[in-house]
Amino acid sequence: MERLIKPIKPQRVSDQVYEQIRDLIFRGHLQPGEQLMPERELAQALGVSRPTVREAIRKLVTIGLVEHRHGQGTFVRAPGSRKGNPLATLIEGFETTLEELLEVRMGLECQAVTLAAARANEDDLQALGKALSDMVAEQRAGRLGIGDDVAFHMAIAYATKNIVQVHIMRNFYDLLHYGIKENLEQLYTVPGNLDIIQQQHADILDAIRRHDPEAAFAAMQRHIAFVMNFVKDRRRGREV
Repeated sequence: MERLIKPIKPQRVSDQVYEQIRDLIFRGHLQPGEQLMPERELAQALGVSRPTVREAIRKLVTIGLVEHRHGQGTFVRAPGSRKGNPLATLIEGFETTLEELLEVRMGLECQAVTLAAARANEDDLQALGKALSDMVAEQRAGRLGIGDDVAFHMAIAYATKNIVQVHIMRNFYDLLHYGIKENLEQLYTVPGNLDIIQQQHADILDAIRRHDPEAAFAAMQRHIAFVMNFVKDRRRGREV
């Protein structure tokens, strides 16, 4: 047994900084396209050195969560950019429909919400509640709130406590939102759809709060089926 025991290595401070910023992105507190604080301010806020922050940001850039923009700063990588997206690379050159992507989303998210309902902690519930309230506020102000919608679903992925699920969902959302903005805008601007979508999200959150995996699965299934049916009906309308 002694041969199997390994000394505990203290975690580097730069790794702690990396994980904190990564978690803010995964939870949706840092939105796609949002600028990070300047390196000096971030170091002061975290109580670490600037080289430590620099190393953490370098790691975030390497895995594609943030990007440097010359003369502007560092930004959370926005959905729609296929650079560094392994899923986009895999299907490049194939004709992929939005319906096919939504079918995959059905499997991924129903699984994710089942795990989230079993594993979500208070921090996860607060992140989900904030994303939902922000989405509703955006929509009541006459905007679409798509970014907050994505943040809600990413918060579910994070609540699974499965880092593979988190990374798959982030790359999948980048792919899903690439080139389909028009479809999303149409979905959100049809009278009555906003109320339906808000209620669907509220039902999902309620099931997660009650730690009811079966109810969460059913609520997510209804939500994605609603989006799929809208897309199919819209395609049939164009074909007529």
